[in-house]
Amino acid sequence: MTKTGSGYFTEENSAEVVAARNEGARDPRLKFAMEVIIRKLHEAVKEIEPTQEEWFEAIMFLTRTGHMCDDWRQEFILLSDVLGVSMLVDAVNSRRPTGASENTVLGPFHLDGAPEYEMGHNICLDQKGEDMVVRGRITDTDGSPIEGAKVDVWQANDEGFYDVQQKGHQPDFNLRGVFTTGADGTYWFRAVKPKFYPIPDDGPVGKLLGALGRHPFRPAHLHFIVTAEGYDPLTTHIFDPDDPHIDSDAVFGVKESLLADFDLVEDPARSAEVGFPGPYWDVNFDFALART
Repeated sequence: MTKTGSGYFTEENSAEVVAARNEGARDPRLKFAMEVIIRKLHEAVKEIEPTQEEWFEAIMFLTRTGHMCDDWRQEFILLSDVLGVSMLVDAVNSRRPTGASENTVLGPFHLDGAPEYEMGHNICLDQKGEDMVVRGRITDTDGSPIEGAKVDVWQANDEGFYDVQQKGHQPDFNLRGVFTTGADGTYWFRAVKPKFYPIPDDGPVGKLLGALGRHPFRPAHLHFIVTAEGYDPLTTHIFDPDDPHIDSDAVFGVKESLLADFDLVEDPARSAEVGFPGPYWDVNFDFALART
């Protein structure tokens, strides 16, 4: 009897026998992917040597994870996030030339159709929080400015919540906006200093984090999608390097190149120039896009 398709299963040849049963797969990419997954999964079982009770608990964990999924929440994506898989898939699909800004995860709170504003507009609609100015340039990897780049930005408020999480409490499209660069490639807008916040931790993924001695927090950040004709779209964050969770982001989204300087400005003259009555935070960050 040949191994292919009908081999006898043993502990030693388990992965090969299972993978061989997939010889008739119509999609070669699926066949390749399953060969890798089966091999790695069987390697893990042989190294861990789980008891029947431990394996059943693993099955029940996945079952509970599935039960938490609905139209508003995807617990399996959350699981992918906290295991670093989401960031790894993003990294594999976002390799760029030297000098181009790095991607990071999109997150679940982006909305299409955010208002388009003139440069300098204050996207904080309820005027709550510490005032902040964010500014910089959109360039190519040679440093030349990009005219007509769309800068789509969104962030959590000073309590760590997005507008969609506080319907009726925050105005719709609070702390969201789209800006378009001119010939010099510069952008700037007003907002409020963001705060760290926890990912949803009331489900099985949160319990897993607790069992592993990990916290559920993401460090303070702003989200950006920067697009321009002829260039790869950039989906990224900028982070506050002084945040208490900057070195332990629950979803591994922090990259060193995405750390921005958050400088407190206490000069009344500078505050007056940007339309603030008192001190504000000044954030300056440039983005470099790679050509398509």
